[in-house]
Amino acid sequence: MKRAISTDEAPAAVGAYSQATTNGDLLITAGQLPLTTDGELLDDESVADQTRQCLRNVEAILESEGLSLDDVLKTTVFLDDIDDFDAFNEAYSEFFESEPPARSAVGAGAVPKGAAVEIEAIATTE
Repeated sequence: MKRAISTDEAPAAVGAYSQATTNGDLLITAGQLPLTTDGELLDDESVADQTRQCLRNVEAILESEGLSLDDVLKTTVFLDDIDDFDAFNEAYSEFFESEPPARSAVGAGAVPKGAAVEIEAIATTE
């Protein structure tokens, strides 16, 4: 059975979607932009700093369900410019030092709200 997840520790959904959903076995986050909990978009920050904020948002959603980044099985990353991959990857690796999840990275050409990066995750609840 699907259940929507919402936490005040991550930015509120800005459209017709949930921060995350779960079926009890998997938790799937919506794409997380580099937004603070106050709704401030960090689009003027570096790709590395935007990546860190996206992952802090993913982490906050997971923690609201008693999970951590260690439970992430897969991430999908959307980069405004694929040439930013190295800067993104360096910051991303700070969050997944051992046994990183599977990952896809896509040069999207445009990320919502003019951000440089958006990250979504799938985690196990087991």
